[in-house]
Amino acid sequence: MKDAPWFVRFANRFSQLAGHPVTFGIAAGAMIAWAAMGPFVGFSDVWQLTVNTGTTIITFLMVFLIQNTQNRDSAAVQIKLDELIRATEVARNWMLDLEEHSDKDLQEIREEYRTLAAKARAERDRAKRMET
Repeated sequence: MKDAPWFVRFANRFSQLAGHPVTFGIAAGAMIAWAAMGPFVGFSDVWQLTVNTGTTIITFLMVFLIQNTQNRDSAAVQIKLDELIRATEVARNWMLDLEEHSDKDLQEIREEYRTLAAKARAERDRAKRMET
């Protein structure tokens, strides 16, 4: 990871910190402190705008950081799956780029697997009936 570009390292580290329970506690504490200050400032417009602006900015930036991390994680999982398909002799290698297929193609392939699953369930049910 030390060879990764600075933004990748930053996004990974920030995503880890953002998902930590202590970070949640700090955010919850800040919201409680903000709400507790409301009666002292008369629930003013500035009081409301402070939290609205802060949460909007944080949310806006977090969307991009989390999306960056998710994109890399998805790509890594896809590569790992592609390697498993490639390494399995009976696998159909044309599935290696399945994410590039149209929705119609994916639906047709999904139906094929649903049919296979239904047949497998039927076979299992027959085997269970024969056991009893």
